[in-house]
Amino acid sequence: MDGKPRKNIPDYLLMTDQVPVVVDVKPLHRLSEPEVAFTFDWTRRVVESRGRQYEVWSGPLAAQLEKIRFLAGYRRNFLLSPDLLDEILGAGLDGVPLGQAPRRLPGRPELHVRSAVHHLIWTGRLITDLDQPLSPSRLLRTAP
Repeated sequence: MDGKPRKNIPDYLLMTDQVPVVVDVKPLHRLSEPEVAFTFDWTRRVVESRGRQYEVWSGPLAAQLEKIRFLAGYRRNFLLSPDLLDEILGAGLDGVPLGQAPRRLPGRPELHVRSAVHHLIWTGRLITDLDQPLSPSRLLRTAP
């Protein structure tokens, strides 16, 4: 580029079924710094010239981080009834909107069901699109 020796040690090398993926991690607010942008552009060209994929990860966006923090409030499984968790997982919630989940267990207090559903999302046993607002219309999916 400018004849200067360059070096960058990426943060991760991910081995995939396709091609290896080289990953650099940097906070979002630093990506626009000229030296960082230059280094990552240079690294991308070097990595891709060798048939590998290159990615830059910056952590979650503020809205995603807010949802993660919210769901983290439901991470403690000892506060939830194992029977309730099993009942929810057996209630056929795949494709059901989040707001309708308590209606699938009419004999259980709505607040308990909501808390348990949020816990199951936190643990990955239920899945929903966290790139979208966590609203009553957000569809639930059961984990594979």
